[in-house]
Amino acid sequence: MKKSASTSPFHARNRHQGEYDFAALTAAHPPLAAKVRPNGYGVQSVDFADPDAVMLLNQALIKLFYDIDWQLAPGSLCPPVPGRADYLHYLADLLALDNHGAIPAADVLDIGCGANCIYPLIGAAEYGWRFTGTDIDEAAIKAANRIVAANPRLTRQIRLRRQKNSDAILAGVVSKNEFFSAVMCNPPFHASADEAAMGTQRKVRNLGLDKSAPLNFGGQHNELWYPGGEKAFIGKMIAESVALGRQIGWFTSLVSRKENLPALEKQLQARDVADMRVVNMAQGQKQSRFLAWSFMPAAARSKLLSRTGNQGLPGTGKV
Repeated sequence: MKKSASTSPFHARNRHQGEYDFAALTAAHPPLAAKVRPNGYGVQSVDFADPDAVMLLNQALIKLFYDIDWQLAPGSLCPPVPGRADYLHYLADLLALDNHGAIPAADVLDIGCGANCIYPLIGAAEYGWRFTGTDIDEAAIKAANRIVAANPRLTRQIRLRRQKNSDAILAGVVSKNEFFSAVMCNPPFHASADEAAMGTQRKVRNLGLDKSAPLNFGGQHNELWYPGGEKAFIGKMIAESVALGRQIGWFTSLVSRKENLPALEKQLQARDVADMRVVNMAQGQKQSRFLAWSFMPAAARSKLLSRTGNQGLPGTGKV
């Protein structure tokens, strides 16, 4: 059971290092220019309490660095692109451990891709990986499909499917003939709608906004809360992963609250996993991590990588 550490603000391969280059960003996405102005230190910036500015900034980042047109549906979760990219880079490192140190071709299952489809978009553009994204929200799947369709070079790398069973996470979205190199997931953080609302109110206060102002990153209820919070969600994911242990190399999930790790690790130990890791990440002052587990020994994961890396479309199971 190993734990890896991170000391740099971002992963070394993360394209989002240093200060924002607003000249390049506004050139890539001209609508951002209307929101750029000197901050209190006389440095060009945007008002991060302005939801439109945050949206335009992230659209500019994904256009400049990945050449992706990213138009989000109203009310969709607008994730900070640099931090989302970090998860993919650290996942690439994890997969490389089973591929003689080289980042492999991979088929990845993204649980809860949401309307923003951020992990499949960046992962496909950055590494050429193939993705299957799932979500329980039909509107989110439709919105994500529109984004993929707007970027034709990615249409053969990303496919989306709806999780029709609202009580399931992994069950029902993977057939017996499908194989994936890895699963990734950004689980709902809050334990209830009330807790999510209180979190929104705290953020509004911290940003100095009026109480009626919209939350700058938005999000639908299924993206923000789950009964029992992330610990319950990941615990259910662990339970469901047992049945897919021979079809998926690595199961991974972000864990926002570090204090949830001991209970989750205990659950994994009870499942007799072959490998378990906590991969620590840092984005500026923010500390984050993902939990990874596998029911396969390293040799079997390596063999699975050679199989999934040669599939035609994400998760088709073709060799």
